[in-house]
Amino acid sequence: MMASAAEAIADIEDGASVGIAGFGLSHRYPSTLISALAEKGTRGLTVYCNGLGQPGFPTGHVLAENHQIAHLVTCFSARPGVVSEAEKQIDAGEMTLEMVPQGTLVERMRAGGAGLAAIYTPTGFGSEIAEGKDIRYFDGRPYVLERAITTDFALIRAQQADHFGNVVFRGGSQNFNVSFAKAARVTIVEAEEIVETGAIAPEDVDLPGVFVTRVVPITVRMDIRNLPKRANRPPSSAKEYLGKPALTREQIGRRAAALLPDNSVVNLGAGLPVQVANWVRDRPVVLHAENGLLNYGGFATDEELDPDLHDAGGMFVTTRDGTSFFDSVTSFEIARGGRLYAVILGTYQVGANGDLANWSAPGMIGGGIGGAMDLAAGAQHVFTTLEHCDSRGRPKLVERCEFPLTMPNCVDVIITDLALLRRPSRSGRGRFTLEEIAAGFTVDEVLSMTGMNVDVADPVGVMQEAWL
Repeated sequence: MMASAAEAIADIEDGASVGIAGFGLSHRYPSTLISALAEKGTRGLTVYCNGLGQPGFPTGHVLAENHQIAHLVTCFSARPGVVSEAEKQIDAGEMTLEMVPQGTLVERMRAGGAGLAAIYTPTGFGSEIAEGKDIRYFDGRPYVLERAITTDFALIRAQQADHFGNVVFRGGSQNFNVSFAKAARVTIVEAEEIVETGAIAPEDVDLPGVFVTRVVPITVRMDIRNLPKRANRPPSSAKEYLGKPALTREQIGRRAAALLPDNSVVNLGAGLPVQVANWVRDRPVVLHAENGLLNYGGFATDEELDPDLHDAGGMFVTTRDGTSFFDSVTSFEIARGGRLYAVILGTYQVGANGDLANWSAPGMIGGGIGGAMDLAAGAQHVFTTLEHCDSRGRPKLVERCEFPLTMPNCVDVIITDLALLRRPSRSGRGRFTLEEIAAGFTVDEVLSMTGMNVDVADPVGVMQEAWL
């Protein structure tokens, strides 16, 4: 144990590589250690992270604001809304950027910690992430070679640690911490509670002390209840098309939830897909989140809010009987291992051939890959939930995607605020079929706002008549 964070990070020198754990905009960043590193002023850092977090708060963005980062390896370099200081520096050439899918990042860290040189993964094939990398086929399926990662340092946050370095994480807050710790030469842990060796039961240890170098107490915290949030339309709001209201955002989730069979395991992406959680209710549908939750429930009320219980979209959620927690390596083993019946993803565009484009749009500096590439590569089915047209009235369902692809030929079902479309197979021989439309609209009206050629079912159903 060390007395202060400043002492713990004193040997992080210019040019070091640092893995910084934490999830989303605000969840459990090692804010004490980040603040100490910012005060030290070390420059030329290579930073590995899921994302830099919320600007203006003690997250990784502090290091960008201090111009301490030379190279950023991340799953999220940009999010819709205000352009961050990191984006400005990347755009100006002051900071270089490598975008990495979330599951690939933790698996590369796991491999580095395990003494392996590289891995082959199906994630990223058919996207620009795979450009220039070795592609091998195993059993007829393409895999991308990704080199393992080791770092000089890792900064992680825990609920509890003992003087031997054994660590306990709480709830869904393991996420990146475990793989980042194992990949580092020096792992520095900040903990809410530091206890005597032996106080943590052996079976409760989430990260053994052999992977931990230093432990310090937490002195800098974020009030996640009062973080500024990006202005989203409320779930009960609906867009208008042709002067008529379409489905609300929560109704899109309601229709998608009705498509899920009992006993299926389903991942919900950030954005619109999270609305599905409230409509599963007490059905035996198992929800999976890539930050490390399985079988969670609907959104938490203010009274139920627990800072360590959140989905991958940052929504605070509840638990159900049988809920389990684990790290992101295990989470993506579930995804890539074929154990997901479906992943439900938001998207910018869907192509007529099932191409998915949901991580970057024009004007973004990099983008936000998150776990979508791994999830699309591993799930048995890919559903998309989205509004039928963008803010300028342009169709999001297009003959050919113009935006960077997440994965080609993967989308099976499309649920918009105007329509439900389904593709019979991924063989390339079947077009999407318009099966249902929102009440109050005609087939011709919906087709006039659809930028891809589709077949039309006979008869076409009404979306509001088909949900639970």
